[in-house]
Amino acid sequence: MKSLPYFCRGEVIRGFGRGSKELGIPTANFPDSVVDNLPADINTGIYYGWACVGNGDVYKMVMSIGWNPYYKNTKKSMETHVIHTFKEDFYGEILSVVMVGYIRPERSYDSLEALIAAINNDIEEAKLKLELPEHLKLREDNFFTTFSSALPATTASTSQTIMNGH
Repeated sequence: MKSLPYFCRGEVIRGFGRGSKELGIPTANFPDSVVDNLPADINTGIYYGWACVGNGDVYKMVMSIGWNPYYKNTKKSMETHVIHTFKEDFYGEILSVVMVGYIRPERSYDSLEALIAAINNDIEEAKLKLELPEHLKLREDNFFTTFSSALPATTASTSQTIMNGH
């Protein structure tokens, strides 16, 4: 995927309400404006990378892009699980992410338990892969330090023009 690493940011919106409640794995969801502007070569599936909420610290993350076959979604989504425990929800905050690698395609599961196990495996794989020097350096990328919450929220198209491919 020639578009990796891929940089984007957008406001965290309410998703399907399943991450924390059903799965015990909270996710931050991007609005359609970010999802709809993904490059064509960013396939559906599970990705790993770095994420930052507002002007906060940069943490490891995994992201699902697609239709979540287990739930048979009719709307494509980008759901980011930041590998950190936050004290409270951050709807309305700006989430900045850099996707650095691809783990696997999305797939359906026979049970909720199998889905949760797969997500936990993805999280463990992401933690390991993000320790590689070529991925660690992206944690310090200027993309995470140039954002100010005083600025208006940027859309994916603006972020892509300015940030993607550097």
